[in-house]
Amino acid sequence: MAEKEVSEALFSLRSEIDRLEGKNPELKARLEGLLDELENRLEAAEDENHLHLVEDMKEAVSQFEVEHPTLTGILNELMVALSNLGI
Repeated sequence: MAEKEVSEALFSLRSEIDRLEGKNPELKARLEGLLDELENRLEAAEDENHLHLVEDMKEAVSQFEVEHPTLTGILNELMVALSNLGI
């Protein structure tokens, strides 16, 4: 079940990033980079990468929570789902 939650959260994050088109190119590029990194690290399934992954996500949440509450919510859901997977 947790893998499905991660997949759904990644899809939601990708959709929300797509909505940023033209509004804030720098933010969009940073979020796309974070999403790509998330997907690559999850595919690699290396435990040492997971600690950095969670830290990167926490940093992203703290930066986006005021200006982009929807993105923050999605990132929080994703962190919970990853936690449920033991990551």
